[in-house]
Amino acid sequence: MPVIHTYASTPIAFEQRESLKATFGEAIAAVPGKSEQWLMCLFEENVPIYHAGNGEAPAALVTVDVYATEPVDSAIWAEMTKVICGALNEQLGIDPARIYVKFGTTPDFGWNNIVF
Repeated sequence: MPVIHTYASTPIAFEQRESLKATFGEAIAAVPGKSEQWLMCLFEENVPIYHAGNGEAPAALVTVDVYATEPVDSAIWAEMTKVICGALNEQLGIDPARIYVKFGTTPDFGWNNIVF
């Protein structure tokens, strides 16, 4: 039950969102036991983001949260960072130096009226 939430200071067209969703769906498979089948992607566009005191240049924050009872290897997060930054640069023109990616795991996750 992974969730990838993208906050971008730029507009995100439907085609760009579809491309990002597909890229994130492929990337999440690197996390053991995760797949696009359970991936939820959220996109928030035109979010006021100030990075290093500058709110004029495009920027983004992406949070990646997964249900996991064991830590995820940092090499997996490193590769996902490259994929996410590359996709946002290609699709939205955001410089990777202005993208933060935050990773988290939780042993508790609710879905369909139950908690795992």
